[in-house]
Amino acid sequence: MDRKGIAYAFGAYLIWGMFPIYWKLIKHVPATQLLGHRIVWSFVILALLLLGLRELPELRAAASKRHVLLIYFVGAILVGLNWFLYVWSVNAGYIIEASLGYFINPLLSVLLGVVFLHEHLRLFQWAAVGLAALGVVYLTVVYGRLPWIALGLAFTFGFYSLVKKTAPLAALHGLTLETGILFIPAVFFLIYQDMLGRGAFLRGSTGSDLLMAGAGVVTTVPLLMFASAARRIPLTIIGILQYITPTCQFLIGVLIYREGFSSTQALGFGIVWTALAVFAVEGSAYYRITNRSEPRP
Repeated sequence: MDRKGIAYAFGAYLIWGMFPIYWKLIKHVPATQLLGHRIVWSFVILALLLLGLRELPELRAAASKRHVLLIYFVGAILVGLNWFLYVWSVNAGYIIEASLGYFINPLLSVLLGVVFLHEHLRLFQWAAVGLAALGVVYLTVVYGRLPWIALGLAFTFGFYSLVKKTAPLAALHGLTLETGILFIPAVFFLIYQDMLGRGAFLRGSTGSDLLMAGAGVVTTVPLLMFASAARRIPLTIIGILQYITPTCQFLIGVLIYREGFSSTQALGFGIVWTALAVFAVEGSAYYRITNRSEPRP
């Protein structure tokens, strides 16, 4: 097993898991402006990286094709919505519900694969999806409303992943194009907010300004670590490690920010966690069986 690949994946998921702490440090900044800064600084860093790698001409050539631009335009809208909803939910005190979205997401992704890509699920995968749906229904009853933050995060990221299935560019190039599509609107929005006297950048502490600009770093670094890990280790290992992120977010919400978490909510989360355990164990067992049955060279 590639230890460096596991370390990269673990590091990426751990950074994503620590995001609530980062965004809470600048919770005084409106979520719309945080989204704008995340887009702007991410694009700047990614564009400079591609410039250093001398791969910007390749990206420009790809972006000149209408079908490629359309795919990444849809991806840009979905990732923008996901980023905004996540930042808003964290700073509005819904870290636990946000973590539920990322617990649900892997199961939703396989279901979207069935619906849109005509993929086939095995019996225990269907059981896991059914259990997760039961958990969501139960939590809807407990909350007295749909857990719309969790579902919004799961669906935006699930459909984003679905779009990326058909995307022709590598992760680095794709995210550069997506943030590039959102770059101009984000810049104009931030300038407009500043003209109205509502802009947060360069109007507060130096620490806040650095954190807003640092949003680009905390976005791009784990992405590059994940891209490197994905090339080195099996998807089954990535599938198990991905639960580090929502687990960290959940624990941060409960232990650090003391968000309410009742025993009835725990039962609903427990149903979802059981579904994930079934999904992970089944996937790991299937991977081992199919690997053993393959002929060796």
